[in-house]
Amino acid sequence: MSDMNFIDSLNDFGLTRQEGTIYCALLNHGEMTGYEVAKDTGISRSNVYAALTALVEKGAAYLVQGEATKYRPIEINIFTENRIRDLQKTAVWLEKHSPRKVISCDGYITIIGARNIKNKIHEMLTKTELRLYIMASAEILSEFKEELTEIVKAGKKVVIMTKGFNISGAIHYETKPEDGQIRFITDSAYVLTGELTGDEHDTCLYSGQKNLVEVMKEALKDKITLLSEGDKK
Repeated sequence: MSDMNFIDSLNDFGLTRQEGTIYCALLNHGEMTGYEVAKDTGISRSNVYAALTALVEKGAAYLVQGEATKYRPIEINIFTENRIRDLQKTAVWLEKHSPRKVISCDGYITIIGARNIKNKIHEMLTKTELRLYIMASAEILSEFKEELTEIVKAGKKVVIMTKGFNISGAIHYETKPEDGQIRFITDSAYVLTGELTGDEHDTCLYSGQKNLVEVMKEALKDKITLLSEGDKK
């Protein structure tokens, strides 16, 4: 992973880009004064000191008093573990105190961005109760292999249409989907269809709308019939 991607990923743990850049400098060099950080990163001293104060408050650095005030980075694994622990506590509190409202799944929801689409797939897999039909590339499915394996182990029906990806206990049909194409149907009730290439502009449609689910089911059944007939030839 490049430094740029490393810094971008720190944003997920509550650090701004500037704070991430300075944290990265501390990790590279160890204890540093604000002056040294400014010289190393090219960031103005006023911004450096503000960011260093934020890093201390966010649990990414320690303040070390001495002849010169220095800042010591907290190891990345300790920092991330602490942030995850705090977030888990916050998540429990939010779930307990969140306003409650039943949201209908009968409409059509447009999901944009690879990350959001993957999160929706994780959610759908977690909520699968009886059966799952999937058509997607082996590359896409490999990201969800552990969850798919657990669904099969739980005795739920899993039908996979792809090439080069297998899970013991699932029903497989050999076919090569178009690049980025995904088709998910869970429990004959919910559907996710669209494109997942890893791009922020990827778009998928999610719905519990009966008409769309039926159309998708018929399309996949027709695909399965063609693949089955092809295997017999």
